[in-house]
Amino acid sequence: MNDSAATLPADDATALGLLEDMLRIRRLEEKAAEFYSAGKIRGFLHLYIGEEAVAAGAMRQLQAEDSIFTTYREHGHALLRGMSAATIMTEMFGKVRGCSRGRGGSMHLFDASLRFYGGSAIVAGALPLAVGMALADQMRGRKQASACFFGEGAMAEGASHESLNLAALWNLPVLFLCENNLYAMGTALSRSQVQTAMAERARLYGISSESVDGMDVAAVHDAVGRAAEAVRSTGRPHFVELRTYRFRAHSMFDAELYREKAEIEEWKQRDPIPAYQARLEAAGRLTPDVVEAMQQRADKEMEAAVREADAAPWEPVEDLTRFIYTRNAAHERHEREHAGEHAHDVPRGDTPGAANGLAR
Repeated sequence: MNDSAATLPADDATALGLLEDMLRIRRLEEKAAEFYSAGKIRGFLHLYIGEEAVAAGAMRQLQAEDSIFTTYREHGHALLRGMSAATIMTEMFGKVRGCSRGRGGSMHLFDASLRFYGGSAIVAGALPLAVGMALADQMRGRKQASACFFGEGAMAEGASHESLNLAALWNLPVLFLCENNLYAMGTALSRSQVQTAMAERARLYGISSESVDGMDVAAVHDAVGRAAEAVRSTGRPHFVELRTYRFRAHSMFDAELYREKAEIEEWKQRDPIPAYQARLEAAGRLTPDVVEAMQQRADKEMEAAVREADAAPWEPVEDLTRFIYTRNAAHERHEREHAGEHAHDVPRGDTPGAANGLAR
């Protein structure tokens, strides 16, 4: 484990792109908080503010062929994977044009066409899914990774043991990315788990592991890049612990009585966005006008997303019972034959998930 600042990416496109990625996530989350407070977003909302360096650094190292599984704190991952801010915001607004037709909301962003298998509301729920996808890839001879983002709280669940064990036992191409923000919902890690170094726990399964400063986007980018390449080239699992911190409460419902305000303020001094911006400026690779242009682009993108979400239609009431149960093909065929109808395919546009690739 090395907390010294990682070397900046050599090419400016990547170096500056990492900063803009973090700015876009921060603006998206700030808008989500604003419109949750305004009553436009309902249900649970878990913000990623403070953790942007993890998604920004990691997502640029994942290829289009890689599969991605995340937690309910997944807005930034979806955005950087290529899901538009408008689609994300529309889903959070509960509108039919959202990625999950407005039915998943904040915690269930999903788009199979992006190989983004979305947010899981169950703690550790995504780990077995990632292992299963990796097994499918292995059986089909595909050289790609199943990347799974999860919190340190997931490491206290039995599913994490089963997933790490099987991935190691069967040599599966899983990239385990543990976002260790020190608080599993409302309990400090040191009060719930005897071993607080997640990378050390992964090594017990014989999995190559590394612990990285998750507040340093360059360090995340470097570590995840090496781990992802190792997964693809060897077909074996790798584990990266990304030590980070959320500046906001666990969710918008959280009264946040479990940690001191002084601790939060201390971590804010390590805010990954201004810290990385300062490094780029010190290296002579960033000027104030470039930063201003990035901020303006992010602001315009999120303002447009809110306008589109607000104007999008609600799902018709008569459609609310659609996609609840899978149609029984044999029963339908029998009904058509009994009625003298000719068998026909269900139109693609009426297939659950057609809009986001589920029907492919």
